[in-house]
Amino acid sequence: MPYRPRIPSPDRRTVLRGSLVATAALALPAAGAAAPAFARSGRPDAAWGVQVGDVTSSSALVWVRSDRPARMVVETSATESFRRARTWHGPLLGAGTDFTGTTPLYGLPPGEQVHYRVTLAAPDDPRRTGEPVYGTFRTASARRRDGVRFLWSGDIAGQGWGINPDIGGYRVYDEMRRLDPDFFLCSGDNIYADGVIEPSVTLPDGRVWHNVTTEEKAKVAETLAEYRGNFRYNLLDDNLRRFNAQVPSVIQWDDHEVRNNWYPGQILDDARYTEKNVDVLAARSTQAFGEYFPVSAPHGSAGGGRVHRVVRHGPLLDLFVLDMRTFRNANSPGRRPDDTTGILGAEQLAWLKRELSKSRAVWKVIAADMPLGLVVADGATNFEAVAQGDPGAPLGRELQIAELLRFIKHRRITGTVWLTADVHYTSAQHYAPERAAFKDFAPFWEFVTGPLAAGQFPSNALDGTFGPDQVFVQAPDRANVSPMETPALFGEVDIDGDSGELTVRLREQGGSVLFRKVLQPGRVGQ
Repeated sequence: MPYRPRIPSPDRRTVLRGSLVATAALALPAAGAAAPAFARSGRPDAAWGVQVGDVTSSSALVWVRSDRPARMVVETSATESFRRARTWHGPLLGAGTDFTGTTPLYGLPPGEQVHYRVTLAAPDDPRRTGEPVYGTFRTASARRRDGVRFLWSGDIAGQGWGINPDIGGYRVYDEMRRLDPDFFLCSGDNIYADGVIEPSVTLPDGRVWHNVTTEEKAKVAETLAEYRGNFRYNLLDDNLRRFNAQVPSVIQWDDHEVRNNWYPGQILDDARYTEKNVDVLAARSTQAFGEYFPVSAPHGSAGGGRVHRVVRHGPLLDLFVLDMRTFRNANSPGRRPDDTTGILGAEQLAWLKRELSKSRAVWKVIAADMPLGLVVADGATNFEAVAQGDPGAPLGRELQIAELLRFIKHRRITGTVWLTADVHYTSAQHYAPERAAFKDFAPFWEFVTGPLAAGQFPSNALDGTFGPDQVFVQAPDRANVSPMETPALFGEVDIDGDSGELTVRLREQGGSVLFRKVLQPGRVGQ
């Protein structure tokens, strides 16, 4: 399927005017330090770049971080010249939010390129400002014929593979930026708070991987400052900052934003941690998560926000972002015949049913931070995701997914597609009742991708409860294969405005399309 014509990308001057293009390790000040030039002048600095999140046809959220207390001011315009610019007065950035802040934009024109610049002003003198940082994004179109195209992946700086200046850092972000998508969905593991970044790692073939390192990445994150430092770490990469300045994001989380395989109420038996109560760690991480991403309802925010939400992207697409961490029960063998908490919690499941019923979009993409039919273990006897390896009738967390799938079928909700990451390889599974132990559901597809910048792992076993058929898989034959040895993985979803067809492409860094599937609109099951 040919791509529809795209609005031309902004030129390099516009996107990079406020970005730093030196080597990531040298480009930014140390965590918490001021950039020397602006420290002398007393002007705020926004060296960490800008981000835009949760873009709709009329709204967006703009993010920035200062190096000191500052007032955030955003200007938007239809042109790069910023003639007839509209000014948005944002929050006062201070130590309480690690000098980060988000300004909501409303009343934007649908289906248009928006140019913006963020200026930081001294709180006591609005005339004393730093250099503005620039970015651009497209609002969702209100016209079906314009189509939608977005990318998704996850898993960044995992297993000790951080920013390697020898290979140009996170170069996959530059490749994704050049594809010029409408937005990027990060399916979780934005950071590895439990993963130490060493200065160097020797590969099996004798080559040496070199990492940019920081104080906060020298140990597992426990304090709020350490979690904040983990979120800052990836912004040291100039590829990611350029990407953020051009491509809006929709961010969800998974386990490594706190620590591996965590669940509420968990008490750790891990010598690396002095704080053993995971609920304490999760509270610190969720505050940092809400500070470092432009999320419309940040988890742990002062307003009582949350990760799970619907991002509406015009008549073709509603994106349902799930939170499979906050409300789950404890990891277990997963064999209980009754389980109302499951992986989503009763309240989130009710919310998802309600929002799916209300959706009038052609496609309802369910962004899950964990797969449904892949068996993900947590130790010798417990399980981390939904599936637990028993191919029979639903048990444990499977009961909640069975309830949801039954609801989708009986309400005749069309166009549901599941996207996920987490397992560090790429695959496509088709689920059908004729192959399943549980049969009261309509067929659907689940697509898996990632990692962007982490180790790759062998494929997981399938659980037959919902009848998955793995029609494609690409995975290494050994664990923790470094990004120097195998390309990064991401996915692409392209919804054609004329036919309504949804095309999924599973891609690898370097331009190759590994797998392609075209789905037809208006069907309860595919």
